Amino acid sequence: MPNKHNILVVEDELELAKSTLSFLSENGFLPFHAKDLKAARKLLKQEKFTAVLLDLGLPDGDGMSLIKEIKNFKEEIGLIIISAKDALEKKVQGLELGADDYLTKPFFFSELNARLKSLIRRLNLEVNQELVCNEITLFPEQMKVLVHAKELELTAKEFGLLLYFVSNQNRVLSKTNLGEFMSSTYVDYGFTDDMVYTHIKNLKKKLAESNSKDYIKNVYGVGYKFTVA
Repeated sequence: MPNKHNILVVEDELELAKSTLSFLSENGFLPFHAKDLKAARKLLKQEKFTAVLLDLGLPDGDGMSLIKEIKNFKEEIGLIIISAKDALEKKVQGLELGADDYLTKPFFFSELNARLKSLIRRLNLEVNQELVCNEITLFPEQMKVLVHAKELELTAKEFGLLLYFVSNQNRVLSKTNLGEFMSSTYVDYGFTDDMVYTHIKNLKKKLAESNSKDYIKNVYGVGYKFTVA
């Protein structure tokens, strides 16, 4: 990671905040901490952040209000909700307001690292407007894909899946990860394993018909992996 990314951690559980900040520092990020909404708003005015990790249950109010404010900023800031297991309705509401992803407490720091890196790659795509992976070129704003310089017709869900896979190269993605991503992107919550399988099967078929390499591999009993040597 050549340039350190400023990450704002909005978390009132001080032990969790401390360990999160330490982990982020050790992995090349530049973390800042806010224990409540007031402190978060102050830091957001003072610093330029790549992403915010936001706990929704804060001592001085609901984190939902901060999601709206962050998404109204001129600068694009990624946002990952950190929520309790029983907060499904809150997670859905946060995604509808513009949050990019969510993690459920307790979470593994390796998963947080992977989600942050994936989010940063996607944000960079919006700036650079294209992503190249060997014979595949994606144009996110246009929802356009070229394979060997020829346009490939994909549905919105197939395009979203391909973009997510390419943004997470060589990382095992569980069926749950993929279902959550598709739900958060298309606001039709509750993707089943069968639905994920069907969309991946159709995407693989279209890529194969365009003479693309078979990058999407099944990881038995877990999920899928977009393998690039």
